[in-house]
Amino acid sequence: MHHLDLILTLTGGLTAALVLGYITNRLGLSPIVGYLLAGICVGPATPGFVANAELAEQMAEVGVILLMFGVGLHFHLADLLAVRKVALPGALGQILISALLGTGLGLIVGWGLVPSIIFGLALSVASTVVLARVLADFRELHTNTGRIAMGWLVVEDLFTVVTLVLLPTVLAAKADLAGVTIAAFLTFGKIGLFVVVVMYGGGVVIPWVFERMAKSGSRELFTLTVLVTALGIAVVSAQLFGVSMALGAFLAGMVVGRSEFSARAASDALPMKDAFAVLFFVSVGMLFDPSQLVEAPGVILGTLAIVLIGKPLAAFVIVMLLRYPPRTALSVAIALAQIGEFSFILGSLARELGVFPEEANQGLIVAAILSITINPLLYGAIPKLERWMHQVPWLSTRLLARLDAAPAVSEDHEKFGTNTPAIIVGYGPIGRMVARILIENGIRPVIIEMNLDTFRRLRNEGMCVVYGDARQVEVLKQAHVESARYLIFSSAESHGVEEIIQQAKTLHPQIITFVRTRFLHNLPELEHFGAARIFVDEAAIGLAMATSILKDLGATGDQLDRERDRVEREFFNIKQSTTTSQVSAETPVVPPHDSPAT
Repeated sequence: MHHLDLILTLTGGLTAALVLGYITNRLGLSPIVGYLLAGICVGPATPGFVANAELAEQMAEVGVILLMFGVGLHFHLADLLAVRKVALPGALGQILISALLGTGLGLIVGWGLVPSIIFGLALSVASTVVLARVLADFRELHTNTGRIAMGWLVVEDLFTVVTLVLLPTVLAAKADLAGVTIAAFLTFGKIGLFVVVVMYGGGVVIPWVFERMAKSGSRELFTLTVLVTALGIAVVSAQLFGVSMALGAFLAGMVVGRSEFSARAASDALPMKDAFAVLFFVSVGMLFDPSQLVEAPGVILGTLAIVLIGKPLAAFVIVMLLRYPPRTALSVAIALAQIGEFSFILGSLARELGVFPEEANQGLIVAAILSITINPLLYGAIPKLERWMHQVPWLSTRLLARLDAAPAVSEDHEKFGTNTPAIIVGYGPIGRMVARILIENGIRPVIIEMNLDTFRRLRNEGMCVVYGDARQVEVLKQAHVESARYLIFSSAESHGVEEIIQQAKTLHPQIITFVRTRFLHNLPELEHFGAARIFVDEAAIGLAMATSILKDLGATGDQLDRERDRVEREFFNIKQSTTTSQVSAETPVVPPHDSPAT
């Protein structure tokens, strides 16, 4: 029966999430709203099918681990250090203000001082899963705003971990200052030891293991290596060091992200992370109890006011005081205007210790569901909110005067700039020739290469190169396909060319694709998928042979041109339409030096 429950829960939850996620997406809302509604539909609060909440929560934990590992892949240590001056004081300041507001609400309701403080602390930490998903949906996860918000949450998560460890000690009957100090010292020591072990010890061992798996040539082994790394370090972090599994997975992702395997790991090894992450939102929706809206409306409204107004307002003021542009302050503030998994964990621990009323716990759950639902809508409304702020006289003159005057924060933190004229897939003989001609004409291409030795050689030579499979979106993104003018397939043996063209045109519809293929019968399919210029090895050999024979027979230049045109027409009589693409048997044509791409 347990196996049947697992299948029913997985199938029912994902099906409801698929249907409602699609509907909310069509309505212009974030799919997260649909996933939460799906949880309510398969939860005990609604009639019909009821999923197993415990199983859904366990599967959701896997999604959280994989999602945080993926976030860590792109969040380099340099990014964290770069935002420490805003993330550290900002997170601690917002935690203090949110905790005071929550404590005040609890005292007004009559819960007592200790439950009120815990309630305030639970409201102070945002959901890492929600934040990462919202930033990714709006393509701001790897912007300056995204780095500040993620660094902010790392500080909040560390603070919450310390709180979870210290809470039982503080609440113990014989707790004294010495006991609390010792517990705090041990906690910080374990966290510090864990970071050292993962970032430095893992920084040596993990890339070595990845290299062995990459050279094995087995894609399955490489995929398993990344999954074992993410799940294994997450489990070790919780079992041995008392650190949250989400934070452990995040640090593991940072280690892999510092290696040359980051793009391939993101594309090859995490195909199920989105599906499992969806289950997190479904499991949250299953906790919804509609009766709380009637029984404790004051608690819910007060909690929502703190989460949706108090927290973001505090964050906005702090970021502005730290002299960041108002646009950044507004985006960070709204991104943090929600609560999630750590709030539940803190509330559950307090309830187990007997110091947290059920009313407060349900208030957290309902407020979390509503704030998670509203948060993507608020983030999408940032442009309208900015326009409104410009229309308020005292804001536009005193506060927003810096908006246009402040220099934009540079986003060129990747390995190479975001202006990518040409991307070459594969670095065989043709790829080398095309790259050389481009470089000689002042165009610096980006190479996507699957051979690890070739990748390292090109990197050592100072070339812009990405290691991974071009069929994966993450690899194309790391090559900055969104800003590229040309996408060049240098090998006639490229697998999945049609899929790559589709992915590239989804990210950048105006990109021009140069495709090499071996056989003429591939032309219709390649043109159907949007290849702009197709080069056929079969036709090139035929034309070369025909030209050589004519020369040997003493043909003149005009005769050679005429016969070359006739032979070419005969080769391509199966595809005469060239309205959207051109077919050629010549060597690839590269952009001229005065091309706009330069």
